[in-house]
Amino acid sequence: MERVVFVHGSVGNGDAAWVEQRPLADEFELHVLNRPGFPPGPLVDHVDFEEQGKWVAERLQPGDHLCGVSYGGLVSLFAAARATNLGSLTVIEPPAFALAEDRPDVAALVERLKHLWSNGPSEPRAFLLAFRAEVGGNTVEFPDPLPLQLYQGAQILMVERGPWEAQPPLEALHDADYPKLVISGGWSAAFNAVCDVLEDQLGAERAVIPGRGHTPQFLGQPFNDILRDFIHRAST
Repeated sequence: MERVVFVHGSVGNGDAAWVEQRPLADEFELHVLNRPGFPPGPLVDHVDFEEQGKWVAERLQPGDHLCGVSYGGLVSLFAAARATNLGSLTVIEPPAFALAEDRPDVAALVERLKHLWSNGPSEPRAFLLAFRAEVGGNTVEFPDPLPLQLYQGAQILMVERGPWEAQPPLEALHDADYPKLVISGGWSAAFNAVCDVLEDQLGAERAVIPGRGHTPQFLGQPFNDILRDFIHRAST
């Protein structure tokens, strides 16, 4: 049975991020990671996409199909470059903004995010609300006070290394002989621009799944069918 390794994004852990992918367990061995700093693990002082890329790579086995969303997609780009005999790579709206920094929509979003991290609220729930207003694409109501796991996720968000600093190793990823898939939600000109660059520079397949903003995997379908078909074709 093919093994699929899922890497979650910011705020929510892997168990929360990939809940709608559980039906894929009928066909694949699902391995859902919870990155350092996220529940059920303890808080960490800093989250770095390169360091966590190494952490993910150390947990990969030959033939694995790696799938990451948002910040986890960025982590997955760095993990894939370290991996041996990867089966495939799927990334969903990774915030690799430096790849399209010449685009006005990307530059404007980066400036707003930099301002949030340097001058934003110091209270985790308020920071989370401000972040979701910039990176979400759909309306989410957050309880007050936040549940403990979500509160920890907001705390971790505040100590992430800015994804605008990332320079993913595109040449190495392009030269790797496994298939790549880039998925976007079609809601954001900035994320569309990043995904366009990745599609072109990696020689990747591309899918657009509207209706759930930045996290199209929460739809369940058609995301699951697209990922299932891609992995089956990559395996053969």
